[in-house]
Amino acid sequence: MLIIFLLFPQPASASTSAVSFYGGNLNLWWLFPFVGILLSIAIMPLVAPHFWHDHHGKVAAFWAFVKIISMLVAIGFKTTLYEVLDVYLLEYFPFIILLFSLFTIAGGVRIKGYLKGTPEFNVFILFLGTILASIMGTTGAAMLLIRPLLRANKWRQKKVHIVVFFIFLVANIGGSLTPLGDPPLFMGFLEGVHFFWTTTHLFWPMTFVAIVLLGIYYLLDRYLYSREIKPQPQASEEDSHKSISLEGSFNLLLLVGVLGLVLFSGVVRIGDVVVYHVHLRIANIIRDIGLLLLTGVSWFFTPEQRRIANGFEWSPILEVGKLFAAIFITILAPIAMLQAGNEGKAALHFIREIVFTSNGQPINAMFFWVTGMLSTFLDNTPTYLVFFNAAGGNAQTLMQQLPDTLKAISASAVFFGALTYIGNAPNLLVRSIAESSDVDMPSFVGYMLWSFSILIPIFIVVTWLFI
Repeated sequence: MLIIFLLFPQPASASTSAVSFYGGNLNLWWLFPFVGILLSIAIMPLVAPHFWHDHHGKVAAFWAFVKIISMLVAIGFKTTLYEVLDVYLLEYFPFIILLFSLFTIAGGVRIKGYLKGTPEFNVFILFLGTILASIMGTTGAAMLLIRPLLRANKWRQKKVHIVVFFIFLVANIGGSLTPLGDPPLFMGFLEGVHFFWTTTHLFWPMTFVAIVLLGIYYLLDRYLYSREIKPQPQASEEDSHKSISLEGSFNLLLLVGVLGLVLFSGVVRIGDVVVYHVHLRIANIIRDIGLLLLTGVSWFFTPEQRRIANGFEWSPILEVGKLFAAIFITILAPIAMLQAGNEGKAALHFIREIVFTSNGQPINAMFFWVTGMLSTFLDNTPTYLVFFNAAGGNAQTLMQQLPDTLKAISASAVFFGALTYIGNAPNLLVRSIAESSDVDMPSFVGYMLWSFSILIPIFIVVTWLFI
């Protein structure tokens, strides 16, 4: 497979720096490793489930290796070293540290008491998670609520739909209203978009989608609940006299600390540290060290028995860490192509052409769908930035003169993350936790059948009503 790259390398020349990976001259063969890992995630769990379970990390490493070797051959050691350091130091390590901290800290919070897995209870959890997602982030809200939701419905035979709608609402749609909700919106905040701009401009699209999804979910869950063969287990006499309570509530304070560190890194400017041309902001380094310290506090001060009772285990975060370590490397080429736009001979130049009219005016509906569909398979944060800059890149101009364009980019980067397991980081994490709780989750393609059949019609209506 590597021979294909050697035959058609089309080396990426530096446009502004000796260590700049330029996407203007890349052809479609450079997408091969990224497509390879996507197909591996989609197909291998179906055709070789045991092999995938035991060796998914090796498969991911293989595709990352193919990409790195191809870069070494085509663009040389220095540029490849810079790109690898850049993507890991600036993107992957901050990403996985934040995910790891939220996963560990939220895993120390346990809701005690008898939780009834009824449609009404489930809708309440989905509604609560949708609200919390914009306050504590989609990952934080998902990690806090997925385990009690699974525990409440453990007795049910039909429960895949519960997790699927949880991913839709809590892990994605709910994060639309503040920069804390989802990373693309946080990047917009760093670029100058006002903190509450998304609150006011995405409130009605998000509310519409959330209400429709909650309504569909309730009708589906009520129907499946009525067809359950086994009766719902009754609370023991001891549990029936106990009210629902929280164990490990000090972890909620640690979660507040996580949000504080994220905001700190976004607004504080105290200089950079340079590692082989990669500029690391000192505030980000402080944030990551602080996140690890908070994680350590949670781990050492949360009794092990509480985590066991909560169904906590490390396999979900390990799976996500391995897969995204490869995904972050393999998406370098498609992101570079998109950033190059119409420069050079970029293979994906046509994508930017379809979001503007012939006289250069933005087509908001196309911004919504193109940004969204690319965010579905690529990292939604750089995709957001690509189209944010394509629309002008000036936050004040976008907010005041092109608010519908900015709304289209912002909404799609968040909403469309629900279409695949890799569309947003907590999706894969929620799936892994559900599988560790014996929920037979759909495959990559199976999940897309759920998401596309439910969400695409809703997004069409959103385009008509709000974009």
